[in-house]
Amino acid sequence: MTQLSVYKEHYKETIRLGVPIMLGQLGIIIVGFADNIMVGHHSTPELAAASFVNNFFNLVFIAGMGFSYGLTPIIGGFFARKEYAKAGETLKNSLFINFIVGVLLCLCMLALLLNIEILKQPEELMPYIVPYYILQLFSVIFAMLFNSFKQFSDGTTDTLTPMWIMLSTNVLNIIGNYLLIYGKFGCPELGLTGAGISTLTSRILTFVIFCILFAKHTRYKAYLEGFKKGTVNKLNLGNLIRLGLPVGFQMGVETGSFSLSVIMMGWLGSTALAAHQVVGVITTLGFMIYYGIAAAVTIRVSAYRGWNDWSNVRHASFAGLHLIMATALIVVLLILAFRNTMGYIITPEKEVVEMVALLAWSVILYQFGDGLQILFANALRGIADVKYMAYMAFVCHFGLALPIGYLCGFTLGWGAIGVWCGFPVSLTTLGILLWRRFNKLTIK
Repeated sequence: MTQLSVYKEHYKETIRLGVPIMLGQLGIIIVGFADNIMVGHHSTPELAAASFVNNFFNLVFIAGMGFSYGLTPIIGGFFARKEYAKAGETLKNSLFINFIVGVLLCLCMLALLLNIEILKQPEELMPYIVPYYILQLFSVIFAMLFNSFKQFSDGTTDTLTPMWIMLSTNVLNIIGNYLLIYGKFGCPELGLTGAGISTLTSRILTFVIFCILFAKHTRYKAYLEGFKKGTVNKLNLGNLIRLGLPVGFQMGVETGSFSLSVIMMGWLGSTALAAHQVVGVITTLGFMIYYGIAAAVTIRVSAYRGWNDWSNVRHASFAGLHLIMATALIVVLLILAFRNTMGYIITPEKEVVEMVALLAWSVILYQFGDGLQILFANALRGIADVKYMAYMAFVCHFGLALPIGYLCGFTLGWGAIGVWCGFPVSLTTLGILLWRRFNKLTIK
C-alpha cells in the first residue's frame, strides 16, 4: 500500500501532462491512417510510393523532433525557477538553430532525390515518388519551427495548446486529402500528390497559428519580453546543441533503421513495400502513445532534477514505466485480435493484407522493449544525460536490427518477415541498456 501511495500522485500528474501530448501525436497517426486509407484505395502503386517516401521523411521529421527535445529540460528549469524572460530568449535561440537544422536536412534530402536511382526502387513507382517527395521536402523547415514552439510549451507544462493546434490542423489535413486525392467538390484529382499538398499546408498552419498565439496571447507576455530583448548567443545555442544533437541522433538512428529496411522491402517488390507502409503506421501508433507518457516523464523529471530531488526522479520515471507497460499490453492484445484483418483498413489487396498479418508478429514481439527504451530514453533526457543513449542506439539499431534483418530476410530466405526480425532484438536490448544506465545514475 505504501508503494501505491508513493506512485499514485505520479500516475495522476503523468497522465495529466501526457494525455494531451498523446492526443496530439495520435492526431498525426490518424492523419497517417487517413493518408494511407485514401491513397491505398486510390491505387496500390501510390501506396507503395508513399511507403518509400514517408519512411525516409519519417527519419528526417523524427530526428528533427529529437533535436528539438533539447529545449524541454532547459525551459523546464527556467519555468520551475520562474525565469520567464530567459525562457523566451531560449525559445528565440531554438527557433534560430531549428531553422538552420531544417535547411541542412532539406539539403541532405534534396541530394538524395537527385541520386534516387541508386536506391533501385521499382521503376513504375517513380512518377508517384518524385512529386510527393518534393512536397514533403518543402514542409521540413515548418515542422522544425513548430517543434521549437511545441517543446517550449511542453517545458512550461502547457501540453494542451500544442495538442489543440495539432488536432485542428490535422482535421484540415484529412479534409484536404479527401478533396485533392479523389478530386471532390470541383478540386482536381491529384492522387498521392494531393495528399502531399494537403500535408504541406497543414504543417505551415501549425507554425503560423503558434506564432500568432505567442505574439498576441497574454499567457506569453512574460516570455515575449525575453524573446524580443534576448539575443541569439553562443551559450544558448551551445546548450541546445549539446542536449538536442544526441537525442536527435538517437531517435534518428532508430527511425533510420526502419527507413533503411524499406529499401530491403523494395527489393522484395511493391506488395512487400505496401505491407511495410501499413505495418509502419500501425506500429507508430504504439510508439506515439508511449512517447506521450514518456514526454510527460521528461517534464516531471527535469523539474525534480532542478530541485535535486532524486527520489522523485526515480518515482516519476517508474510510474511512467508502469503506465507504458500497461499500455503495451493493450496494444499487443489489439494487434493479436485484429492482425488478420487490419490490413483491409488501408488496402483491399489480399496479398498485402496477408503480408501485414505476418509482419504483425514482429510488431507484437517488440512492444514491451519499445516501451522500455522510449521511457528510459526520456527519463535520461530529463536528467540531461543524453550521450550514452545516442551511442547505444547506434549500436543496437545499426549493429543488430539491420544486420539481423538482412541475414534473416535474404541470406536465410525468409523474405519480408525476415527483414523485420531484427527490430524485437534491437529495441529490447536498447531498453535494457538504458534502464541499467538510469539506475546507475539515479540510485543515490
